[in-house]
Amino acid sequence: MKKNMSNADRIVRLIVAAVIGVLYFSNIITGILGLVLVVLAGIFILTSFVSFCPLYAIFGVSTCAVKKPEGS
Repeated sequence: MKKNMSNADRIVRLIVAAVIGVLYFSNIITGILGLVLVVLAGIFILTSFVSFCPLYAIFGVSTCAVKKPEGS
């Protein structure tokens, strides 16, 4: 897998996942919505660790900085 997520994107996803986790475990969000958001938070954490987002790949998006070839 080719990485398609920048460090900033990874950090934002981890922060969002942490906020969802805190809200869920403090019973602020509950029920089906809570479960859906916890699953989404898990996906955010997983994609942050591997630096690859399948939806980005499908739509041809990459937030990684473009590396210039050496010697240019």
